Amino acid sequence: ARGGAALSISSVTGVPIKFVGIGEKLDALEPFYPDRMASRILGMGDVLTLVERAQAVVDDKKAKEMEKKIRTASFDLQDMLDQLEAVQKMGPISQILEMIPGFSKIKSNVSNVDMEDGRLRRAGAIVSSMTPQERRNPDILNGSRKRRIAIGSGMAVQDVNQLINQHRQMKKFLKQATGRPGKMKFPSL
Repeated sequence: ARGGAALSISSVTGVPIKFVGIGEKLDALEPFYPDRMASRILGMGDVLTLVERAQAVVDDKKAKEMEKKIRTASFDLQDMLDQLEAVQKMGPISQILEMIPGFSKIKSNVSNVDMEDGRLRRAGAIVSSMTPQERRNPDILNGSRKRRIAIGSGMAVQDVNQLINQHRQMKKFLKQATGRPGKMKFPSL
């Protein structure tokens, strides 16, 4: 498992491995780097591939705009939707997390990582069902607007409330983390 068959075939045929499949679709092919594969197999992560994926997905101009919004704590639901879409373009959450060094040690403590992809899609559906005004200012969401969003996204009003609360918590955390201009300070969690 974990690449043993590919190494055996390469050894028998004398042909080097150029690409490795990380999924079932054609876009799930990536260049083969032996050192990165060894790091993954040993549970040490693969930060270089993670950075490459992030660079392929994120536009530099948008990244600078997002940094400014984070520093000023003006992160709205449209920005949240953009970030969710960027994460989904990088691949399944389970693959992304496996590239983080040390994640294999805490993997057993994290439950249902595969379900996170579904949560991201549901959150995207909820935000997509909002008007641009509601995305910029979620404080205007009253009961009837939340019902309309829930129906439009195929979710329950409770799911809409949960997403809005998560956004508020994220905004509060960012406001605390950027207390001093130019310096990030992280409050105790």
